[in-house]
Amino acid sequence: MYVPRGLLGHLYTHLQGTHHALSPPVLILVSLEPDALCACRIFAALLKRDYIPHKIQPVSGYGELQRIGQELVRPMRTSAGGSGGVVVCLGVGGLVDLEAMLGLEIEDEGTNGMSGIDVWVFDARRPWNLSNVFGSQGLATELQGDGAERRSRAMGLEKGRINQNYRPGRGGIFVFDDGDIEEEMAAEREAYCELEVMPEVGDDADFDDEDQPGSDRGDDDGAPILGQTRKRKSPSDEDTESEDEAGRRPRQRRRSNLSSPIPATPETRPARRGLLVTDGNSSNFSRSGSPHSGGSLSPLRQHHAFVQPTARSLRRQLVTLRRKHEAVLQSYYNLGTSYSEPISSMLYSLASELGREDNDVLWLAIIGVSSLELYGRTMTGVSLVPLPEPGASGWNGDRGERVRALLRDEVHRLNPLDASDLLRERVAGDSQGAITTKARSPTDTAIRLSPEPRFLLIRHWSLYESMLHSPYLSARLRVWSESGKRRLHKLLAKMGVSLAQCKLSYTHMDVELKRGLRERLLKFAPVYGLDALVPPAGRGGSKDGWGFVRCWGWKACLSAIDVGVILGAILEVGSGHGPDSSTAAKPDTLACRSSSRNNNSFFDEPPADALLDPEEEADRAAALHAENVTARFWTAYDSLGSIDALTSHIHTAQNLHRAILRTGAALLDKRQIRHLRSFRMAVVRDGPDVALFAHPGALVKLALWLAEAVAEQDGRRGSSGGAELVVAGLDESKGVYVVVGLGGGGAAAEARRAREKKRAEKRKARENRKEEKKAEKERRRRERRDRLDAAGLGSDDEDETEDEDSEDSESDDSDSDDDLDASRRKRRGEGRNRFGNAFQEVVEETGSRVRIDSFEHCVVEVKREDLSGFLENLSLKTVVG
Repeated sequence: MYVPRGLLGHLYTHLQGTHHALSPPVLILVSLEPDALCACRIFAALLKRDYIPHKIQPVSGYGELQRIGQELVRPMRTSAGGSGGVVVCLGVGGLVDLEAMLGLEIEDEGTNGMSGIDVWVFDARRPWNLSNVFGSQGLATELQGDGAERRSRAMGLEKGRINQNYRPGRGGIFVFDDGDIEEEMAAEREAYCELEVMPEVGDDADFDDEDQPGSDRGDDDGAPILGQTRKRKSPSDEDTESEDEAGRRPRQRRRSNLSSPIPATPETRPARRGLLVTDGNSSNFSRSGSPHSGGSLSPLRQHHAFVQPTARSLRRQLVTLRRKHEAVLQSYYNLGTSYSEPISSMLYSLASELGREDNDVLWLAIIGVSSLELYGRTMTGVSLVPLPEPGASGWNGDRGERVRALLRDEVHRLNPLDASDLLRERVAGDSQGAITTKARSPTDTAIRLSPEPRFLLIRHWSLYESMLHSPYLSARLRVWSESGKRRLHKLLAKMGVSLAQCKLSYTHMDVELKRGLRERLLKFAPVYGLDALVPPAGRGGSKDGWGFVRCWGWKACLSAIDVGVILGAILEVGSGHGPDSSTAAKPDTLACRSSSRNNNSFFDEPPADALLDPEEEADRAAALHAENVTARFWTAYDSLGSIDALTSHIHTAQNLHRAILRTGAALLDKRQIRHLRSFRMAVVRDGPDVALFAHPGALVKLALWLAEAVAEQDGRRGSSGGAELVVAGLDESKGVYVVVGLGGGGAAAEARRAREKKRAEKRKARENRKEEKKAEKERRRRERRDRLDAAGLGSDDEDETEDEDSEDSESDDSDSDDDLDASRRKRRGEGRNRFGNAFQEVVEETGSRVRIDSFEHCVVEVKREDLSGFLENLSLKTVVG
């Protein structure tokens, strides 16, 4: 079931009104990413204001999600002695069937199931699992038999969509719609709901056998239909069966894979609301007469009864209809992955609907939205962020720009400026575009807009280091080489900034240089192809493309991108202040620290009998990994609430990006980026930072840096290829490679725009040819009319020519409409990242030892020995829609 955008606060309002002291705590499952982390802080703030107890549980992958379902979710069922409750999934499980993943399926006896557990799902990943969106999990037993649609409407549920009359508490999965389901998934909704009420059909092989010429199966009532296959019986067996049929009772209903409850015996199955009924006065589909018909039929009626569709033809129609609906669902799943509205923005909308918005909640939403760019999460999946025009930044696409515009309006509404602040900004130069580096007062915690350049941690680094480690600038200047560094020095020289000044901390630079930095960048950056380095000067004081900055008095001043960088480094590297001292580089650090308190000889050689067997050692490594992940999550979670804790991890983020620059430069200098059929490939198997890139998040950032560099090289060489890239990082402790597949992103969007432009030119040329042809016909018609008038004959061909013109115009219109529909269907999945689909296809075909556990479906783990064969087969697949 899904909750439309207009009813975003409906479920929360019901929870707020029905919760009491004896109610179980709300269980919040959070993925390990900045967007979900910010959404968790927002939701926890709402629960705290309403005095609703809650428990937060970080989840790193599908394996841990399944374990949490067994240990924490299943005991909540009322059928298991629990009290029910609410489970909130933030960035967790939107792509899989949560009913099966959490162990809440209806068992063979028809018991258990959801049993009073409401699962709320907020997820920005696409495609949705349609069982979560349109399935009626908790109401499956209530919506069976005749009148199911009427009962569903009475409950406030219509084809998977809840309305204002729906009362939660029965159990079910509730997906919160950000607008995509209502606007773009009408066909999938119709197909799923039709399949859900459609009876199952047997094996396709049995169906095909019936159509063979040698098949002599009868058309009587005993023919196997709708999935029932039986052997041919003798007449005596048929008589015995007919005698026993009256006392036979239908077996218990069972659930299909689409939650479609049907009886197992078609002889006693009730009519399916006209699916198999061909006569309005009859409720069966038998060809022969029956004693229920109520009297003899006239010869004409007998003839019509004889030519009624047979069970075989009805079954053929049912199979055709089922295949049509299944094709719609399969085409949706084959589109590839993409990202929609960030869940932190969804939670801010929820807080706004409840009247709970404030600066803290707004700042968390801004951080979550801004962090998507750092991980390449675009509307075409994990890929390069396209820059359609100079100054575009952040989450791309028209919808993303609307979200950012809404956040800018909220900043102006919640942080108004008085006359003294405006005068101070004018004197200090902030109104002309100087980067904000200090607060207005010791108690100032306001959020402001700032013309943020595409530099990295500029307030906490030197200008030179910030420019050097910027993925956007370093890729276009090729700073990994000596010639690239010379270009950077020339850019600084043209701007009038000496190396001595730019290598100072930015806060200690000359004030005049800082005030005029934006104007100088706007003047000289386009010379080096850096058109989108800073936001352009808007018309009429417009601040489109500007970033968000918040100060905490005299303590610190951070931009939203800076906070996203720091949070990501904590989740990927750990709580240390560098890769060498982090728990990522040394997975056993936590265990070593805890054990050294009780045993000073922890690092000594253990005795031979103390060695663990492989299974116990694997369990111990998994437990240490889970402990390490939990420690990182809580460190990042606490950092969002403490500015001192957040600024203490700035060095961690700086060291992470130094490692990205070192590793990326080494791969490019050694020419270790190989070209395969469908993508480029790079493998990180040695170097000082190899252990750092065993984390998928850090590996994604390295892949984005490499993709920027490769795209820039191809652009300067005039190559038309995309930026599809596969990067593998060695995890020595597990003996596996972590593999990340990066989609085309900006290259795909640029190619799409080029194709649309070419298509528009063809359409315009076709219209011009049509006009020319019409003018030529008109000229010939006038000449013919003049000749006939000169000869004294009437012209009677006007009607014919008009008919011809109308037929031509109708055919042209129909062709254009067909082309438009076809292009719209193709455009929906064009450029999307399909690495997740390709990974599964390779695993099914080759049997490679692959572990797909990450919520990011373009990330997998491959056994060290199977990497070569895996990549070879992957290169034959389609990786971009």
